[in-house]
Amino acid sequence: MKENKIVFESIDEYILQFPAEVQEILQTLRKVIKESAPDAEEKISWQMPTFALNGNLVHFAAFKNHIGFYPAPSGIEAFKHELSEYKSAKGSVQFSIEKPLPYELIRNIVKFRVAENMKLAKGK
Repeated sequence: MKENKIVFESIDEYILQFPAEVQEILQTLRKVIKESAPDAEEKISWQMPTFALNGNLVHFAAFKNHIGFYPAPSGIEAFKHELSEYKSAKGSVQFSIEKPLPYELIRNIVKFRVAENMKLAKGK
């Protein structure tokens, strides 16, 4: 049986599927990530908006009640104190759609991931 799964070709296409207020959050998040990792490439991976630089940096996705942010386990671990008020798992954190996203914290996590990926790339 063939599934009728939507396959996204771009981050723009992904964002456009959501209501205007969620699109605005996603566009702001995208802008913060771009500013924090200006050399990163935008792509879709795992059907989520992804930024990559010497490997994946971060992914994000919108859900009914939250925005999922996926900075890899190292990104969660390095900022576990700052992320303690949010629901998180090994490589992800959930930000409620009802509250402003912590963009400065997200900026710091992305910069951490850029430095981490650059260091790993130099070691290869």
